[in-house]
Amino acid sequence: MSLIELRGLTHIYSQGTPFEKKAIDDVSLAIEAGQTVALIGHTGSGKSTLISHLNALLKPSSGTVLLDGEDIFASKASIRAARFRVGVVFQYPEYQLFEETVFADIAYGPKNLKLDDSEVDRRVREAAAFVGLDADQFDRSPLELSGGQKRRAAVAGVLAMEPDVLVLDEPTAGLDPAGREDLLARLFRWREVRGATILLVTHDMSIANRCERLVVMSGGRIVLDGTPEEVFAHDGQLVSIGLDLPAAAHIAKLLRERGLDLPAGIYTLDRLAEAILALRGKGAGPC
Repeated sequence: MSLIELRGLTHIYSQGTPFEKKAIDDVSLAIEAGQTVALIGHTGSGKSTLISHLNALLKPSSGTVLLDGEDIFASKASIRAARFRVGVVFQYPEYQLFEETVFADIAYGPKNLKLDDSEVDRRVREAAAFVGLDADQFDRSPLELSGGQKRRAAVAGVLAMEPDVLVLDEPTAGLDPAGREDLLARLFRWREVRGATILLVTHDMSIANRCERLVVMSGGRIVLDGTPEEVFAHDGQLVSIGLDLPAAAHIAKLLRERGLDLPAGIYTLDRLAEAILALRGKGAGPC
């Protein structure tokens, strides 16, 4: 049984009005426990609408959302359970900080789980450590933190609920390269320790290729689904729907156009270097 399963999911905004818009169109998708999945697509492809169904923030116009085989909309209790088991970090989550102190903000979710004070304290400290936020920041107002620290505090608030599924919508938007790399490394480390499932929403292919599975959306539908090697082999289709290729895939494409016999599915610089060296070993010579 899949951890998350969408069956025929459709969502129509402003249904029955002149402003009706179908954002998700008959999407079926199964995600296994422990997977790292990148949901990619151009702006307006339906990514954010889709993930808003996973913890019942949006109710489908038709179709079903299953968590461990149970319909999350079956009852108020199942909706509540889904919202704690599926943690969603939306774009620029630092704008959602609202408590008087950093500690209180991170503790908000665990307290709503009715945990005792010692368990809340443990979760807050562990989540803060995972994102690289020092305990000496706990008594400060979230508004006093730097931009990067606010992002970490907001993410820690979701991690502190210890969700089975962590959904991240463009988690590195607005961060500098060093901050982006550090946050991503910490999130994937958290996933390894917790054994959780990560669904990473992005249009940045250099981030997407870190996941074991890529799901590509366009026009409210899934158009590609597979490993990075399988998906990036469809470079022409990706470009046609407005997505950039990873730098390594783009370079490999240019080299193929110049006559170099490189295999399909190259998407990392390490793999590109290996393929070029393999050709040199066969006597292909420089391009």
